[in-house]
Amino acid sequence: MATWTSDVFENEYLADGADEVHAVVTVTCADAAVDSASNAAAEVLIIDTSGSMRDPHSKITSARKAAAVAIDAIADGTYFAVVAGASDAQVRCPLTRADEQTRREAKTAVSLLDANGGTAIGAWLRCADGLFEETGATKRHAILLTDGKNGEDPRVLPAVLEQLQGRFQCDCRGVGADWEVNELRRVASALLGSVDLIADPASMADDFASMMNASMAKGVAAATLRVWAPQGAEVMFVRQVAPEIADLTAKRAVVSELVGDYPTGAWGDESRDYHVAIRVPPKPVGTEQLAARVQIVVRDQVQASGLVRATWSDDATLTTRINPAVAHYTGQTELASAIQDGLAAKAAGDDATATVKLGRAAQLAAATNNDDATAKLKKVVEIEDAETGTVRLKKNVDKLDEMALDTSSTKTTRVKP
Repeated sequence: MATWTSDVFENEYLADGADEVHAVVTVTCADAAVDSASNAAAEVLIIDTSGSMRDPHSKITSARKAAAVAIDAIADGTYFAVVAGASDAQVRCPLTRADEQTRREAKTAVSLLDANGGTAIGAWLRCADGLFEETGATKRHAILLTDGKNGEDPRVLPAVLEQLQGRFQCDCRGVGADWEVNELRRVASALLGSVDLIADPASMADDFASMMNASMAKGVAAATLRVWAPQGAEVMFVRQVAPEIADLTAKRAVVSELVGDYPTGAWGDESRDYHVAIRVPPKPVGTEQLAARVQIVVRDQVQASGLVRATWSDDATLTTRINPAVAHYTGQTELASAIQDGLAAKAAGDDATATVKLGRAAQLAAATNNDDATAKLKKVVEIEDAETGTVRLKKNVDKLDEMALDTSSTKTTRVKP
């Protein structure tokens, strides 16, 4: 089996009357490939073939090439299928196991993809789920590509996402500037995937190859973060904070009155950081208490465990310390919110709020050494003083630059030693 380790970073000392305990738990998986043999895997490519994908912008042409590259990256024995998504979902490459012949047949089929019709993302996802169910595979991953906004009744997609949570993972990509970041972010968040922008259709093949190779490297089909908190305590939130931010709080599955499981999806050889916040009833100075037990669980077996402690003290030199990891990821989470809120305000014509929010984002990006966020912010605002968060909104900003900033807002930098 894969091997797992966990490390807890916190300041356990609380001031008299304090009731919040914050910890960053780093979980590391090694030798994940060992688990591959016991996990049947399935991949579904969902390619937008709506009318807006039609050339002359090379989107459908690039999508055909990207699908072919992704198919080539699928490991022998993996179930796979290709869905063409428009006003409905059509299976263009029937479900099969990957080998030299089936990959060749699938690439021939995707070379014939055409663009016509509307966009019905809920229907596409339902179709993928049905294909996954046919396989009985334990590791299920989809790639969804679109260039536009969902055209279904507004009630459909939220209902589909609620139904499909936990059934498969889905990485989402939007090509061009006519799709909605928040819409695809909701899909990716519900299905434990990523969302990103493909600004230039010519880069689509490289992105698809990267996603498929990453999926093939994930030998552990699924793992959960199990959090125990004592009687009277409250789990305020559980968030993945590296390599990107994903709030898992609402995905809690009840194990018992004091224990909840939070899904983390499939794993390869990698390390992820989780921010866990617990509210505990205040205790007298000098009291020590176990505030939480955080475990990584695979197939109902605990693989690694970490303890979060609380000790009440009247020593200000102890209680005022902020653990560097907790401080760093608190800042990164606020940075993501500031970017998203600022762009939303800008889109709504509220330049005053946009300036304040994006100024705070520039300040946080500098403070947390997030150079990528700073570079993307500079395409949207003039940063006059990063330390104070003083910025001016730029005029005539390319929409693709705003979308690049938005989609990358949840990507974090790791805390430096």
